[in-house]
Amino acid sequence: MASFTTHRLRAHDPARSPALRFAALRTCLAEFAPYGFRATYHHLCHSAGIPPEPEQDPEAVVRAVEELHAAREVWTAGFLVWRGARREQKAAGVRVPEPPEPRRRLWCPDPEFHPAAPLPVVMRRIMRAPAGDLECCPVCPEVRGTRTWHDGFTEHTLCAGCGVSLAGRATEPAPGVVADRAERWRLVWRRRA
Repeated sequence: MASFTTHRLRAHDPARSPALRFAALRTCLAEFAPYGFRATYHHLCHSAGIPPEPEQDPEAVVRAVEELHAAREVWTAGFLVWRGARREQKAAGVRVPEPPEPRRRLWCPDPEFHPAAPLPVVMRRIMRAPAGDLECCPVCPEVRGTRTWHDGFTEHTLCAGCGVSLAGRATEPAPGVVADRAERWRLVWRRRA
């Protein structure tokens, strides 16, 4: 599989058809998706204004891939600093990294409910989030409470302000919910939601 950088360049290439450029963006998302694939996809489609038919605005894909790239650059810079410190810790015999590796993403299980701020801004907050289940949202500056969201298999406790999953617990499958969520995702995927 080609790298994020290769597919980013393909998304920029005006010699490629808008559909191929859009496919390159989706491949970039498969490698780096700060909210999970679906929520990050929805965020980029809305923030960049990608229309249902990419031919209507081919430059929207470029705007989307550049926002994703900027967030990835924030994470990469933080990771490189952490990796240098970790090498020193290993040389000193420290077995458990302190601090832990910077987070790469937070889970937003509802694809239509995620932070609205630009990805690079939120990425800085994501990197500071502790590992494991969260007690409070690391994205929202103030406490906004929680709400539950059910995907048909798991009941998620979400930040009421931005949709970040704070915890989740498995439940019995709910066929009606599963079908509804699948139909909603089809609309998001086609950029009609």
